Amino acid sequence: MRTRPRPRRLASRPWTLPVLAAAAVAAGLLTAVPHGPAARGGPDGAAADGAAGRLAAAGAPQGKARPDARGVVLAVHGGAGTALRRDETSPEREKAYRDGLADAVRAGKKVLDRGGDSVSAVEAAVRSLEDNPLFNAGKGAVFTADAGHELDASVMRGSDLAAGAVAGVRHVRNPVSAARLVMEKTPHVLLSGEGADDFAAAHGLEPVTQDYYWTQARWDALMAAKKKSGGARSAATLADEQAKGTVGAVARDEKRDLAAATSTGGLTNKLSGRVGDSPVVGAGTYAKNSTVAASATGDGEVFLRGAATATISNLMEFGGKDVASAAYEVLVERLPKLGGDGGVIALDRKGTFDAPHSSEGMLHAYLTEDGTIVTKIFPDETPPNT
Repeated sequence: MRTRPRPRRLASRPWTLPVLAAAAVAAGLLTAVPHGPAARGGPDGAAADGAAGRLAAAGAPQGKARPDARGVVLAVHGGAGTALRRDETSPEREKAYRDGLADAVRAGKKVLDRGGDSVSAVEAAVRSLEDNPLFNAGKGAVFTADAGHELDASVMRGSDLAAGAVAGVRHVRNPVSAARLVMEKTPHVLLSGEGADDFAAAHGLEPVTQDYYWTQARWDALMAAKKKSGGARSAATLADEQAKGTVGAVARDEKRDLAAATSTGGLTNKLSGRVGDSPVVGAGTYAKNSTVAASATGDGEVFLRGAATATISNLMEFGGKDVASAAYEVLVERLPKLGGDGGVIALDRKGTFDAPHSSEGMLHAYLTEDGTIVTKIFPDETPPNT
């Protein structure tokens, strides 16, 4: 039985942030439709899955960009990777993941149903995922190499390009809410480390100890990563697959304003002070009303170097591409050259939605205008378009 590491006060460290942004997104799949038995039914829509969906996914054309769905108002992701395989996942575990994604969608839907704006909707959806220990954000954040937790998050508003982010926070329960406070209460975009923790507490976010983030699964993943690495450090030894996952959300409100948010615990066994793409505007998160709201997940260093989400927007704005075509170009034509994989959820003002990825799988869900919630967690539901 693994023993729980004692909570400890970590000394302040200088914080640096890569300024190159990131590249990776994937090509479109077929237009998604509700399918199969509900993972969790309810009056506000059903989470869909089943044989029909697997057959539809299997028939998706490869090497071609097509949007997943139309008429989408909100979507979430729970990370890119290969952690969930149909033949190795119990019905109880499958239900837990589908429920977690559907609950996040419902949290955002409640905001939109009462006339709330898209920023509030993505914040609510991401907070739900941060509070769920299944996902690598908030409560379920992975461990750094020195057995600590350092969390990153960002949020962006499409109507005026306002943005806020936090990096390397150690005592914030919901980093996405701290990121929104940075956007709304300061002239800055990004706060990091101890200063970000202090700022969040000063603005009413109740601090938590490092022990709050501890879970047995993440501790075991750290031990496995250290055993695998044998002291050496490389991208191949940095994480269990699900630890690649960030969480994120995109939404459009009744005014058709877009917003996006992303949150993560980073990589298992990462060096303390490492910052990935999630808190970087234009890499892990981007929203612009005239183009796209996008939240990314995957190899953060690659998303940073290729300015992934901003590139999708730029291809739409200056290249005249649609959501799926822009995402395809970033992921399939650009990302492999940088040596990494991942995915993105991308939504435009018309409700065209795409969830492309170059990783084997990506956990995600979306809400359509008629109230239907669709969840996708297995690779055979969302095959990579490469």
